[in-house]
Parts: sequence; structure tokens; C-alpha cells
Amino acid sequence: MSADLDELVPTAAPAGGASREIVMVTGISGSGKSIALHALEDAGFFCVDNLPPELLPEFLRLESERLVRRVAVAVDVRTAGSLPQLVPLLESLRNDGVNVRSVFLDASTDTLVRRFSETRRPHPLSKDPLGIDPHRALIDAIEIERTLLAGIRARSTILDTSQLRPVQLRQWIREIVDARSSQLALVFESFAFKRGVPLDADMVFDVRVLPNPYYLRELRPLTGRDQLVADYLRAQPEVLEMLDQIEVFLRRWLPNFEEDQRSYLTVAIGCTGGQHRSVFMCESLAERFAPTVTTLLRHREFDGIDAG
Repeated sequence: MSADLDELVPTAAPAGGASREIVMVTGISGSGKSIALHALEDAGFFCVDNLPPELLPEFLRLESERLVRRVAVAVDVRTAGSLPQLVPLLESLRNDGVNVRSVFLDASTDTLVRRFSETRRPHPLSKDPLGIDPHRALIDAIEIERTLLAGIRARSTILDTSQLRPVQLRQWIREIVDARSSQLALVFESFAFKRGVPLDADMVFDVRVLPNPYYLRELRPLTGRDQLVADYLRAQPEVLEMLDQIEVFLRRWLPNFEEDQRSYLTVAIGCTGGQHRSVFMCESLAERFAPTVTTLLRHREFDGIDAG
């Protein structure tokens, strides 16, 4: 870039003393960036897709004149030639007082291959498949993309969209941008081991060793959010012991993650079906931490299922 960042990014805060804020949406092609941008647009953000990283400082300078606008920008592998500039650019923006929230959408390779097959859209890094197995070429393109985006992924809040319905992704994106950014947010995410461990998990706890309400006919159709299931699990000494031990562990190490300038810490708790034990554990831990820590709840197997 020919201009210095200090000249392009204003240091003056908007009216009311709030710092400038930008949400950066990036991730693997096919992981749901369009859905995420639409969710942010519906939430009142001014959204720009596929902005070359080198234009970001000038764009922010222009947007600083519109103090009421919340800004979201999508950057992906379509601007592959500029990607090496992205990580140092974001660090410079943060050093200049711009509150940058980077959200990285990811998904398993099998999920991405299926999505591209269903939409019949080419991967942005795919080449002419003449003489090449198209399936193999797509997998190779995805792996190249993962390598190109590894740097920004390591500095972002990661969302695994492999098992998410669009309504879930929209909901989780809104929760991320609405959470207070001045401190670490603790995310409790329940999941089913039979459907895979979330790619966005920072810590994983396996609660399949606990008594399973699924085997009680009257509890089977319920979830860990229902009172009958909660009462049953609270009556099991090992359930309360595991809850206490996880809480002690997290409270011991949360300060270290905050000192490491982490914005989010995702604690994934899994059981067999993701309906009873893992849901109850997440709900209980969120209740314990909510008075002192910004806390988010996610239930991967059924969040948003009744939403419009």
C-alpha cells in the first residue's frame, strides 16, 4: 500500500465515545458467507462483499463520515493475490483503535464437496478439469484454500457450519456481533458425537459416561432444557461432580485466555445424540458463568428449529 495506515484510518471516535467497529466475515468457500452477510444486513449493518484487503483502510476512512453505520466486510479467496496483506492489515487497524471482529466460517471437506455438488457452482480455485477427476480437483482446491486462509483463521472467531441450518447460522452470527467485545465471551455448545465434533471447539468435554435420560421412555422425547430431564440429571451425583469439575477448570484458565486477548472461547460438550446430557450441561454451565462472564449458548442439533 502506498499510503500510511495512520493517514487512512481516522483516530477520532464516533459520537458518544464508541470506537469504530467492523465485522470481517471470511472463511472457506461454500461455508455460508452469503447467509452470514444477509443476516448482518438484516441486523442493520452496511455490508460489502469481496472487498480487496488493500482497499479496506480507504473504505473505512470514507465510512468514518457516516458515524451511525455499522460495517461488515466479506473477504475470501477470490482476492487470493491480496490475502498475504490481510493479517498484518488487521493488526494495524486494531493498533490504530479500530475494533475489528473477524469471523471465520468453516465446514468439513465432505460437507463442502456435497454443497458444491448440489449447487453445481465451481470452486473459485478450481481449474479446467480436462483430464482430471472433478471430485479430486474439488478436494484439492478446498485444501489449497485452507492453506491460503490459515493465517486469518488462527486470528478469528471460528464457526463450524457443517451441521448448521441457515436459520442457525443467522442466529449465531447475530449473537456474535451483539456480544460485548470488550471482554472474552464464553460459548457453550452442545453437540452429538455421532454427527462429528465441531470444528470451532476450543475445548471438548465428553459426557457420554453420564446416565442417559434417553433410556427412560418418558424422557426420551424431551431435551436437556426440559424440567423433567434437568431434575433427573441433577439427581445423579456424577452429573453434579462433572459440572463442578468443569466449572473449576474453566474458572482457573479463563484469565489466561483473556490475557491472550481471545475474544471467544468455545467449550463444546458432547453426548451421543446431542439432546439430553450435553444440552443440560451447557445450560447449567451457562447459568453458573452468566453473572460474571459474557456467555453464549448454542445447541447444534436443534437450535433455531422452530424459528421463522
